[in-house]
Amino acid sequence: MSAQKARRPRGMGVHEKMAKGEMNKSLVKIGQSMRRYWPAIFVSFFFIVGYVVIAVIAPNILKDLTNTIVSGAESRTIDMDKISGFGTTLAILYVVSALSNFTSSFIMTTVAQRYTHSLRKQITEKINVVPLNYFDTNSTGDILSILTNDVDQISQSFQQSLSMLVSALFMLVGSLIAMFITSWQLAFVALATLPIMAILLMVILKFAGPQFMKRQLLVGEVDGIVEENYNGQLIIKVFNAEDKMTSTFDKKNNELRKTMFKAEFFGGLMQPVMNYMSYVAYAAVCVVGGLLLSSSTPGITMGTITAFLMYVNLFQSPLTQIAQAMNSLQNAAASGARVFGFLGVEELEDETNKRVHFAPLGDEELQGKVEFDHIKFSYDSTREIIHDFSADIKPGMKVAIVGPTGAGKTTMVNLLMRFYETNAGDIKIDGVPVKEMTREELHAQFAMVLQDTWIFDGTLKENLIYNTPDVTDEDIKNVIHDAHLTHFVRSLPGGLNYVIKDGGSISGGQKQLITIARAMLKKSPMLILDEATSNVDTRTEEKIQEAMDRLTANKTSFVIAHRLSTIKNADLILVMKDGNIIEQGNHDELMKQNGFYASLYNSQFNLESDAVME
Repeated sequence: MSAQKARRPRGMGVHEKMAKGEMNKSLVKIGQSMRRYWPAIFVSFFFIVGYVVIAVIAPNILKDLTNTIVSGAESRTIDMDKISGFGTTLAILYVVSALSNFTSSFIMTTVAQRYTHSLRKQITEKINVVPLNYFDTNSTGDILSILTNDVDQISQSFQQSLSMLVSALFMLVGSLIAMFITSWQLAFVALATLPIMAILLMVILKFAGPQFMKRQLLVGEVDGIVEENYNGQLIIKVFNAEDKMTSTFDKKNNELRKTMFKAEFFGGLMQPVMNYMSYVAYAAVCVVGGLLLSSSTPGITMGTITAFLMYVNLFQSPLTQIAQAMNSLQNAAASGARVFGFLGVEELEDETNKRVHFAPLGDEELQGKVEFDHIKFSYDSTREIIHDFSADIKPGMKVAIVGPTGAGKTTMVNLLMRFYETNAGDIKIDGVPVKEMTREELHAQFAMVLQDTWIFDGTLKENLIYNTPDVTDEDIKNVIHDAHLTHFVRSLPGGLNYVIKDGGSISGGQKQLITIARAMLKKSPMLILDEATSNVDTRTEEKIQEAMDRLTANKTSFVIAHRLSTIKNADLILVMKDGNIIEQGNHDELMKQNGFYASLYNSQFNLESDAVME
């Protein structure tokens, strides 16, 4: 259902605030939302510790193996049993290390996928409880990007970086302790490069962080443009606007490309910088170790230097891994800010404590009296749409709402259905304010046929029934006849079991007839028709009007129509202009008044007459 309101520029609102937010808060929120998975994560950490302990012990065994070989080479009597023992021990340790690493990775992968599943479920549920005005002011493509790209980014980042970060921290501490135990002199030599590495890392992360955040925002904007291009292909082609839309996309896409390049460039600097500093540390250890060995420093042997080179690698690698993990966590933080920004959007009012006022759908308890009592409404603070609307609708009346574009016709229906809340005044059904009813109860009393048809992927029968309980084959047969779908259904391969894909296999008029039949099947006590016959030809429209007359008999119905010839038999016609009712009455009464309605009707009648004559 269309609504007359101004849209804010894409990227504003909650996402603009997220761009200015702190990433640390985003990571904290992610950690809190993963609370149920922490036991499994700690089990994974246990295996990581086992992997690290083995990695720290192994060089010491390699040291003894090297010393045994060197000693044997000098004495020319190599103890093969001893060497075999060391080799077997190393082989067993590395196998256990590999199994520990695999188990940890398996647990983290499982956690990441379950967490991703949970996030997507939360987002999908959130979509159903977010007020419609949120979707009016935010791009659909941007919201879809949160559901797909951002959730995937969080999953990938945590699956890869969390275990890497924990492993690197344990490895850093373990290798540092082992280095000092092995040789405190060489340990200080290796640590001399640490301040330089830390400074370089901080500089790189400072430049990389904002780019990763900007990248995620731009991905959402590009997705939004793609979604608009996809949905608007017909209009784009009619107006030959392909170049314009391509130019708009290229501009945003180039901005995304530059941002992604900067993000990956700064992120990519980490590995070569860390590798370079590692080579410097290797060279320094070899030089100093050689000098200590040549001066017969106690505790310094060839095995010591060999083991220490491994410890330097074990010590330097975690620094690189920490940098990579921080880089990945920045991606997660950027995506997390958007995901939790959406999950934090204000929801519809909780209605669990509201009581049910009317019997279930189909019961005759609801009479259908509707009262609009001094309604005022605005979509935003800039312009009031409905100024002071009042009307009393008696049970069973057919009410037509007419007026020029922007008069507030559709807005009144939106307020009646509580798609939006009034700023002042009450809307009552059988004396009960709709604010005191649950939305579920309120919506159950209405069937709606909108100008914008919605057909989902599924069989024709599934599209007709759509969540309406207790529908029989006889019911379907009757509404197919009343909605003039009989010939259409017979022409389809499979009939009612014909599968509709993306709605592209049927015409706009056929979609309109299907939605009309869907409303007929609901058998609700009240009905809303918003330009319900806009996509059908004149002859079919006349037949549909006959069916609608039968459908609306003894039911309170609201009809929004631009074609005034279709509502001549309405019990009450409300003529709206600029948010106010300026005239009301039936067709004959309004024509006698010779006012605004008569002017509208005569202008349409003249246009239709001219069209027929032509």
